[in-house]
Amino acid sequence: MPRTLSDRQQRFVFGALVVVLVAFGIYLSVGGFGGDEDQAQSGQEQRAGGSDTDRADPGGPATAMPSPIPTTAVEDMQVLDWLPFDEDELKAAAATAQGFAEAYGTIDYSAPREDYFASLEELAASDYADSLAQSSGAGALWEEKAEQETVAQGRADVRSIRSFSEESIVFVVTAQSIVRDDDGADEDLGDYAVTVQKDGGQWVVYDFQPADAGNLGGG
Repeated sequence: MPRTLSDRQQRFVFGALVVVLVAFGIYLSVGGFGGDEDQAQSGQEQRAGGSDTDRADPGGPATAMPSPIPTTAVEDMQVLDWLPFDEDELKAAAATAQGFAEAYGTIDYSAPREDYFASLEELAASDYADSLAQSSGAGALWEEKAEQETVAQGRADVRSIRSFSEESIVFVVTAQSIVRDDDGADEDLGDYAVTVQKDGGQWVVYDFQPADAGNLGGG
């Protein structure tokens, strides 16, 4: 049969338990089990967007600063570098447009009509050459000069580039038709929009219209 503690012994055991509980409470209040609390707090900070240190550098070490692009001073800009053609290509294209306008204004009523159109067709795209008499006004100009028994020399000058693409350029060209007679009369034919396109290794005329017709090119 177990031995019953006396009243004195019971009071001693109770007092000891009280001391132990008080000491345990002090331990907890000072910092006991603080590691778990720190971990919990750290986890809360990470879920909330990181600690103060992390928030000070939102990009983190993997974020690289953008590199400024190089710029060119206005006086050093190379305008031709912005075009899809080099200078020689532009000159060749302009020469084709100018040559076509000159041929357009060059008429000899005494020569066969076919000779006049042949000079235009040499500079024209094959599909455009078939419609020159109807679409370019060349037929009407020939009939007018033939009725007047005119011999005229065409002249032309490129004034500007109206538009361009990777394969075509539209030039604005001023054309003249100078009559060969004692009076030395000339006729200003006006400004024309001449569209030239690349065809193999050369430029050919794809369209020829009065400049005010709004020709934007065919390419």
